[in-house]
Amino acid sequence: MGEFDTAQFSTFKDCIAQRMLHRSDLESDSDDSSALDDFASYLATESWSTLPDNVKNATYETREKVTDVDNIPLESTSTEFIDSLLSYRMVPDTEDALKFLRKVVEDYLEQACSPPPVWSSTRTSVCEICFRDVPLTYHHLIPRSVHAKALKQGWHPEAMINSVAWLCR
Repeated sequence: MGEFDTAQFSTFKDCIAQRMLHRSDLESDSDDSSALDDFASYLATESWSTLPDNVKNATYETREKVTDVDNIPLESTSTEFIDSLLSYRMVPDTEDALKFLRKVVEDYLEQACSPPPVWSSTRTSVCEICFRDVPLTYHHLIPRSVHAKALKQGWHPEAMINSVAWLCR
């Protein structure tokens, strides 16, 4: 899996797109949304590699390592990122471009480090295998009998130990 094929990178790109939408008056037609996605992908690619590894690998389990967003060094951000924001008049100056990026990083860390869902709240109305609308039960994806061993061996993060699928009998 490449550096830009991770769930964290995708979350980061989405945070950039959300911030861009807040700063612009883009219509919601398909041409604009495609252009927005392309531009957000470009900005994310330009800035992602300059972020520290503990930020790029942020998860619920590693949230303690990235608690102080204000101390994350952003000064090494690529000039292409800053120049692009300036050229499209998304920000008035370099300082505001770095503020924009800091807000994006804050949004990203909030999402990347959020706790997993309470599995009972993930209930669906149809079976996740056959898609029939029948009475469902939940089934642990990691058998409860091997939870302790899975944690000890590091096979799965603790947050995923109780993940379930909603299935028909």
